[in-house]
Amino acid sequence: MARVLFINAGSEGHINPTIGVVQELVSRGEEVVYFCIGAYRDRMEKAGASVRTIDDQQFIEAFTSGGKDYVLERAIGLLLTADVVIPTVLEQIRGEHFDYMIHDSMFGCGRMLAQILKLPAISSCTSFAHIEETFDALLEPPPVKTPEEIVERFQSLTKTVGEKYGVEVRTPYEVFCNPAPFTIVYTTRDFQTNEEKFDQTYKFVGPSLSSRPAQKNFDLTAIKGKDPIYISLGTVFNQAIDFYKLCFEAFGNTEHTIVMSVGNNTLISDLGEIPDNFIVKNYVPQTEVLQHTKLFVTHGGMNSTHEGLYNGVPLVVIPQNADQPMVAGQVAKIGAGLALQMQGLTAHQLREAVDQVLSLPSFQKAVAHIGESFRKSGGYRQAVDEIFEFKNQSPIYQ
Repeated sequence: MARVLFINAGSEGHINPTIGVVQELVSRGEEVVYFCIGAYRDRMEKAGASVRTIDDQQFIEAFTSGGKDYVLERAIGLLLTADVVIPTVLEQIRGEHFDYMIHDSMFGCGRMLAQILKLPAISSCTSFAHIEETFDALLEPPPVKTPEEIVERFQSLTKTVGEKYGVEVRTPYEVFCNPAPFTIVYTTRDFQTNEEKFDQTYKFVGPSLSSRPAQKNFDLTAIKGKDPIYISLGTVFNQAIDFYKLCFEAFGNTEHTIVMSVGNNTLISDLGEIPDNFIVKNYVPQTEVLQHTKLFVTHGGMNSTHEGLYNGVPLVVIPQNADQPMVAGQVAKIGAGLALQMQGLTAHQLREAVDQVLSLPSFQKAVAHIGESFRKSGGYRQAVDEIFEFKNQSPIYQ
């Protein structure tokens, strides 16, 4: 049995793919110590991990204080979390021994902690993977060049953090993508952008989908046999009352049954009159609903996109933020759905996109192909196979 240090600060999209990985590691005899924000303690403990927490308010305040208008500002925000994450982790594991570590590819200062702890490290990548070349292409080119004061702030912070913690921090790529000698990517090469650029240190294991905690207040029998359209903007950027009303306009009183999740921060009473063919909930058991769905209108989060395609459901993607425009572009590129822009979106455009995806067999054919590749990929079990292969080749085990 080995002791595994797993660093993953937070957010559903970064946490959920690791649940099955932790369960599988524990079932094969590993002891997992898992760092995350307190909101995810219960689900990770149920997965079998010993959970240690990071202060979520301090973490969020540090990250958001970097700014959000430029990619480099978000890298600055990640650097600012070092003073929250690194002391917290080091204090809570003082005197403990670990054999290797797994860290999130974005949050948690994983690359720096691996240097400090001198542990063999594996990166856990829940979105598209990046090498430095593909990441640098995301940085703002002229004429939207990153302002010089932001560049200077980043350079100053890298020096400060490097000296404070005795680590090497050189580039935005190292801060943002936390590269490691070995990377688990929770998608397939068929769906990965620029897949030809990744060598065999990147293991594409496919979507890591595991059962979620049971939730009340949704009757699946109400949609069985009705082939509903499912609409959700995910768990983060979902406060969009105007969009939900636009959906009423697009699909209200049509032949479609519509299931719409509006998130916990939206009052359903604020939406006004709900058409009879709509089922509107703050929470929807997404993985279960998708098994009965004919089309998914989604924000394009990686988890949601994977879940839809895995279940053979074509997509209409309306990206909100983060990596979602890239995901939307890839969905459209492989022919598994259409991408729309939220800004200026009309009910007619939304309805027309849905009608097109439902009526053309090419979309269903593309979804069937990518869904099959997802289902054959192995997911979290394959991830743990790869992790064991890596640890057995690590010098610490020789």
